[in-house]
Amino acid sequence: MKQIKIALVGQPNVGKSMLTNAMGDTTLHVGNFSGVTVEKKEIKFKYKDYSINIVDLPGTYMLTNYSMEEKVTSDFLNNEQYDLILNVADSTNLERNLQLTSELLNLDRKMLIALNMTDEAKKEGISIDAQYMSELLGVRITKVSAATKEGISELIQNIVTTYESNKKQNKLVFSESIEEEIRNIEQHLNDNKFQTEYSYRKIAIDLISEDKERYKELLENPIWVTLQPILLEAKNHIKIHHDEEAMIDIFADEFISFNTAILTETVKEKNVDSEKLTTTQKIDNIFIHPILGIPIFLFLMWGLFQLTFEVGSIPMDWIDGFFGWLGDTVGNNIANDDLRSLIVDGLIGGVGAVVLFVPNIIILFVGIALLEGTGYMSRVAYLLDGFFHKFGLHGQSFIPLVTGFGCSIPAYMGARILKNDKDRLLTLFIIGFMSCGARLPVYVLFIGAFFAPQYAGNALFAIYIGGAIIGIILAKVLKMTAFKGESEPFVMEMPKYRMPSAMLIWHTVKIKTFMYLKKAGTFIAAASLLIWFLSNYPKNDTLTFEFEQKITSAQEAQKDDLSNLLNEKLLEQSYLGQVGKLIEPLFEPLGMDWKMAVALQTGLAAKEVVVSTLGVLYSLGGDVDEENSSLKERLYANIPFASAVAFIIIMMMYLPCLAATVVFSREAGGFKYVAYLFVFTTTVAYLFAFVGYHIALLF
Repeated sequence: MKQIKIALVGQPNVGKSMLTNAMGDTTLHVGNFSGVTVEKKEIKFKYKDYSINIVDLPGTYMLTNYSMEEKVTSDFLNNEQYDLILNVADSTNLERNLQLTSELLNLDRKMLIALNMTDEAKKEGISIDAQYMSELLGVRITKVSAATKEGISELIQNIVTTYESNKKQNKLVFSESIEEEIRNIEQHLNDNKFQTEYSYRKIAIDLISEDKERYKELLENPIWVTLQPILLEAKNHIKIHHDEEAMIDIFADEFISFNTAILTETVKEKNVDSEKLTTTQKIDNIFIHPILGIPIFLFLMWGLFQLTFEVGSIPMDWIDGFFGWLGDTVGNNIANDDLRSLIVDGLIGGVGAVVLFVPNIIILFVGIALLEGTGYMSRVAYLLDGFFHKFGLHGQSFIPLVTGFGCSIPAYMGARILKNDKDRLLTLFIIGFMSCGARLPVYVLFIGAFFAPQYAGNALFAIYIGGAIIGIILAKVLKMTAFKGESEPFVMEMPKYRMPSAMLIWHTVKIKTFMYLKKAGTFIAAASLLIWFLSNYPKNDTLTFEFEQKITSAQEAQKDDLSNLLNEKLLEQSYLGQVGKLIEPLFEPLGMDWKMAVALQTGLAAKEVVVSTLGVLYSLGGDVDEENSSLKERLYANIPFASAVAFIIIMMMYLPCLAATVVFSREAGGFKYVAYLFVFTTTVAYLFAFVGYHIALLF
C-alpha cells in the first residue's frame, strides 16, 4: 500500500479540522511537535490502495517566525519530509487567504488547493471559476464544503492524482523588475552548474526576498563570492521601481498585486445592497451589543452550567449503582479481607468516584465546543476587551482564559497569541482561576452533598464565575505590581457565524472524554491504590484485637459504633493519617480535618484524585451504614457546611495539576515562575478560604 504524507496548511478559521473529519473514517492522533508544546494533529485514513497521512499544521497567516505557530509551520514545510501540500482556503475571504497561498507556491513543492465553504460563498453571491484559477496558479483546485461534504471525493482523488503526477512549475509571477533579476540570478546559477535540490527560480526568489536560511546555506558555498555583487545590484534595481525600502515589504506588495490579478479574473460577486445587513451583522447587533452583550454571555454560561448539573445528574445514579454492584459482586468472591478492601475500596471505589462525573464533563465540553464552533467566543473576546483592559488584561486573554474552563494545559499553550511578554505572563498567572474540567467532579460532589437540587445549577455557576471574577481582580493587582507596563492594542479576526459541524464536536468531545477516562483507568487508578495502601498500613494488631474483644461483648446497638471507631483510629494511625495529622494544624483555621487536608494535597498531582481520595478515606473510617452509603451522604454527615465552603474555595484557586504546572513552566520561561505561582495561588486560596469559612459560619 502506497503512503502519502500531506502537510495541511491554512489560515485560522478556514475549517481545516472540519475538512479532515469530512474525509471519512479517519484516525486522529494528537501530540506535540518535537521540542515545542504546539499541538500536533495527524489524521490517517485509507483510500483505494493508498494510506493517507495528513499532518494538520497550526493555522498561520503567513510563513514567518513571528509567533510559535508560524515558526512551527514554516519549519515543518521547509525541513520535514512530506509528499505534497494541501492548502485550505476560505472561499468567502480569498483576498486574505491567497496571501498565504502565494507564499506556499514559492516553496516549490507539489501542492493542491481546497476552496472550502463553497456553500457559504454561494449564499453570499460569490462565484469562483476554480478551473480558470487552477490554470492561472498552476496547481489543482477543488471546490469543497466540509459542512455539506460537497467535493470531498473529488478532493481525495485529486490528492492521489497530484501525488502520482510529476511536479508542475507554478505560475507565481512578479513585476518586471523582479522577474528580470530572477532570470539574472538563475542564469548565474546555471552557468556555474550550481547543485541544489530546489529549482533555480526558488533560490533566486529566496535570495532576493532575503530568506535567512537560504543566505546561511550559500554563505559557505564558493559561488557566494560571485553571486553577492549580482544580488546587491538586483536589490538596488528592484528598489528603484518600488516605494518600499525593505525587501519583505516589497514582496508583500507583490503578493497582493498577484492575488488581486487572480481574483479579478476568477471571482465575481453579485451586486448586493451595501446598506442591507448580513446575517452575521444582524446577530452581532444583539450578541455584541455594548449594553446587552455581557448579560447575554453570562446568561449563556449560566444555562450551560445548569445543563451540566441538571442533565448530567440523571445518569449519575446509574453509574453509581453500577460501581456499587460491581464492588459487591467482586467483593463477594474475594475471601481475603485486605485484598477485598484493596480491590473494592481502593480500585473500584476510587476509579468509580471519578468515572461518576463523566456525564457532567461531556456536557461542559459540548457546550464550550458549540460556543467556539459558532464563532461566538471571538465576539466575546472583542466584547470584553474594554472591560479586561480596566483590570490590566488584554482582550485576547479571553481566549486562553475561557479555554481554561475545559483544561489548563491548552489554555497555557493558547496564551502564545499574546505577543507582549508581560501580557502573556499575566494571563498565565490568572488562567488557574478558571476552573478546569478536572475540578468539576469535586464541585458536583460537594454541591450535591450540601445544596438542594433546585439550587445546584446556580451554585455551580457561582463557583465558575466567582473564580473568574477573583482572577480578573487579582490581574489588576498583579498589573499594578509585578507586571507594570503598557498593553498592546487588541487586533483579532472576527469569523462569520457558522453552524458547527456535529462530527467535529463529536471528535473534540470524544478525544477529551477518552483522555479523562484514560486518566481514570491509569493514573487515578494507581493513585487510588497508593492512597488505599497508605491509609491501611501500618497495621495495629493490638488495637484491632482490643476493639474486637469489645465488639464481641458489646450490645448489638453499640457494635456499629465501636466498629466505626476502630476504623477511624486505624485510619489516623496509618501513613496517610500521620501525614494528615502533621499538616492538620495548617488547615484547622479553615475548619478542615486531616482527611480534607490530605485530599487537597493529592489534588496537586491531578484534581480528579481529590474525589477518589475522599472516596477512600470516608469509606474506611467514620459513620458509614446502609442508609448513608453514597459518598455525597458520607461527606454531608462528616463535614460541616462552612468547612465544605472553604474546601471548594481552595479547589478554585490553588496550584493546577502536575501536568499543567509543567506546561506553565515551559510557557512562562522556567521553574522559577512555578515557585511564584505556588506562593501566589496558595496565599490567595488560603486567605479567601479563611474569609469564606467564617462567613459561612454565620449561616
